[in-house]
Amino acid sequence: MKKLALYIILFCCGFTVNAQDLNARVQVLTPKIQTSNKRVFQSLETAMKDFLNGRKWAADDILSQERIDCSFTFNIISWDGNSAFSAELQVQSQRPVYNASYTTTLLNVNDRDFDFTYTEGQTIDYTDQSFQNNLSAVMAFYAYMIVGMDYDSFSKLGGTPYFAAAQNIVNNAQASSYKGWKAFDSNLNRYWLAENLNNRVYSNLRGFVYDYHRNGLDLMADNAAKGRKVIAGILPVLTQLDRQRVGAMLPTVFFTAKSDELVGIFTRADLQQKNQAMNILTKADPANGNKYAVLQHN
Repeated sequence: MKKLALYIILFCCGFTVNAQDLNARVQVLTPKIQTSNKRVFQSLETAMKDFLNGRKWAADDILSQERIDCSFTFNIISWDGNSAFSAELQVQSQRPVYNASYTTTLLNVNDRDFDFTYTEGQTIDYTDQSFQNNLSAVMAFYAYMIVGMDYDSFSKLGGTPYFAAAQNIVNNAQASSYKGWKAFDSNLNRYWLAENLNNRVYSNLRGFVYDYHRNGLDLMADNAAKGRKVIAGILPVLTQLDRQRVGAMLPTVFFTAKSDELVGIFTRADLQQKNQAMNILTKADPANGNKYAVLQHN
């Protein structure tokens, strides 16, 4: 089990020692690019895999079996034939559920504001102290997010130093011309994801994430009814989230990752528990109301 990692001083210098905190799968898709030479895309895929898996992102020593499973899917939208790329980036991460073969999604984000430069064979420069280039900054940002989400699920607010490291990347990127780093670029971007996770306004949701995983899901393999009861008891926390707040990205990210799973958890609940869960979830997450309505018919 990972130990709680603290504190920010550990991030004052970039981690460059060989390590494998992440088990990152990288895929570069080019359905819109008309070219017979795919070498640059293959090189990008390899470079990103090496960058993500070869750096030390967590403060603790993570055992090989504890490496965090995650995926980065680049969908290249345009390429100038040289070094300029525009892409959509899908980032996902998972964590195993205790005593089960099931893995639960912690993060599922589609980043549409992702322009970067890369040339075949390029060395990917990165430091926590300054903005080097958009490619490495975005990758490092999500690496810290993935580690922080994982730690939050194992210890209450355990991801704090990693979310602060991601916020530092946002701060360093403010002078860049790339989109996704500034508050006015969008209500749902890297700026707001970091802001939310470092904002006390959302500490209740982060606490919910811990209780949901550690005291709920992790019990379900041994005692499904007990684990489900814990989750049912904390569901009202989700109705306290201010979804109307400008830049309220974290609730959206949470429900994107968890809405289907929540339906699955309560599908086997008794009628009263199903109805209570449906009412709470529909109020907290009206965008997915049709999903939760299934509970009423099962």
